[in-house]
Amino acid sequence: MSVLAAYHTKGLLEAGCDEAGRGCLAGPVVAAAVILPPRIRLPGLDDSKKLTSSTRERLRVVIEEEALAWAVSFVHPEEIDRTNILRATFIAMHRAIDLLAHRPEHLLIDGNRFAPYRGVPHSCLVKGDGRFRSIAAASILAKTHRDEAMILAHEQYPAYNWAVNKGYPTADHRAALVREGACPFHRRSFRLLPLEEELLASSLS
Repeated sequence: MSVLAAYHTKGLLEAGCDEAGRGCLAGPVVAAAVILPPRIRLPGLDDSKKLTSSTRERLRVVIEEEALAWAVSFVHPEEIDRTNILRATFIAMHRAIDLLAHRPEHLLIDGNRFAPYRGVPHSCLVKGDGRFRSIAAASILAKTHRDEAMILAHEQYPAYNWAVNKGYPTADHRAALVREGACPFHRRSFRLLPLEEELLASSLS
């Protein structure tokens, strides 16, 4: 388990920000922003990708109960398609920051790129979700809220198996795209199928 830093710059009210779903073919990109108390204890806290689903869900409850402020924002496929996935990710992060109950003094952004948020300095931190508590907490909220949304979407469109693959480009998801074609939850600006599978899907339609 990683040893995570409690802060980047001592004495500032810092919000960690992270996203989930950027590489998916379907569903929203989801961003979370989290401000944690300086001495909070969150056993097991880590980058959400390193945790089991049950551990993420357990930590989600604790983070939402004990954070000084937290917020989650969704950007849905039609908006992703109007802009692009990178810009949509920044939009989602900005909206999550807008929703925080406290205005942060510094933003800790997972990754190497960010669109500056008005009036608040930021630091981009590669693999920050495995280095800083607030970013790890944001990664857990973004992931669990997105997974929840994809399970609901699965109930409408069960053919794509989103309850399991969560919209990522897995073999079962792409096989369903060949059989069924795309649905309203898919990102039409993405290449949903490799070229050879596109040709197969066209021949079946």
